[in-house]
Amino acid sequence: MHVSGWILTIIGITITVAGTSLAAEPPPPGWKLVWADEFEGTEIDRTKWDRDVGNGFYNYAANTWISGWGNDELQYYTREPENAFVKEGLLHIRAVKESVQGFGYTSAKLKSRKRDGSELFAKKYGRFEFRAKLPTGKGVWPALWMLPQDEKYGGWASSGEIDVLEARGQEPGKILGTLHFGSRWPANAEASQTFALPSGKTIADFHVYALEWDPGEIRWFVGGEKYATQSSWWSSSKSDGPNGAKPATEADLNPWPAPFDQPFYLIMNVAVGGKFLGNPDETTAFPAEMLVDYVRVYDKEGGYGPPKPRGNTNLPFGKP
Repeated sequence: MHVSGWILTIIGITITVAGTSLAAEPPPPGWKLVWADEFEGTEIDRTKWDRDVGNGFYNYAANTWISGWGNDELQYYTREPENAFVKEGLLHIRAVKESVQGFGYTSAKLKSRKRDGSELFAKKYGRFEFRAKLPTGKGVWPALWMLPQDEKYGGWASSGEIDVLEARGQEPGKILGTLHFGSRWPANAEASQTFALPSGKTIADFHVYALEWDPGEIRWFVGGEKYATQSSWWSSSKSDGPNGAKPATEADLNPWPAPFDQPFYLIMNVAVGGKFLGNPDETTAFPAEMLVDYVRVYDKEGGYGPPKPRGNTNLPFGKP
């Protein structure tokens, strides 16, 4: 186990998850461990992770190819061990400056869902923890996030997106936690909170990034400190041809707390360039590497209860 300033004491206990014995810290009070990857082997566990490959996807609703993953990103995701591997108890995800398939960078994007859409691991509600050290540099975009296993309410972002952590490499003292929701693009919406790390700390240090997801409320943490809470969002499946449409009345909304009432799967990646943060320049050092010590998922002891009432912010019209 790799110790940072956020973890002061390691207590050697053994937790069994799906038949695997794990040496780990005790779970946070009120939570029980239900799934984890400690990256203690010599290879990425294919029963837990698959990879995206390429530089985009096909949008079947619009019958068009979306290059750059919808953000004008510059990297080509591969299955090569140079871009993602396990070594000495850590997962390494590396963005490399090299030309492949006409793109100037390669990287890796791991997800707990197979490329054919079948489930490896997905969960509704819980506590999701990543202990990670992130790359820095202009145009480097590390992210730990979640997407719906099934797009019950329609294409992005009507079925939601949960960003546990994303960072702009040129701003190493800041992180963001974000929800994407609303109608299908371009009638989507988001709610985001930026957090400044304590003085002297950066994303290049190891931190525990966590998200707690209850019915009707989602909370973000870094190093045990809660820095954001969201309790208002909306989802609409209303469309205008291939695109989403802004809802006009409450009747156009899917029942609360949609879209965050469905199982989501996990994603870890390092992107390069794009609209979110701009492109690299001559100051950006490559390879740009994210190190992940562990991923742990917990269930709340005693269950979750009914959804909390929706707040009156982030709505497409008026109050509930």
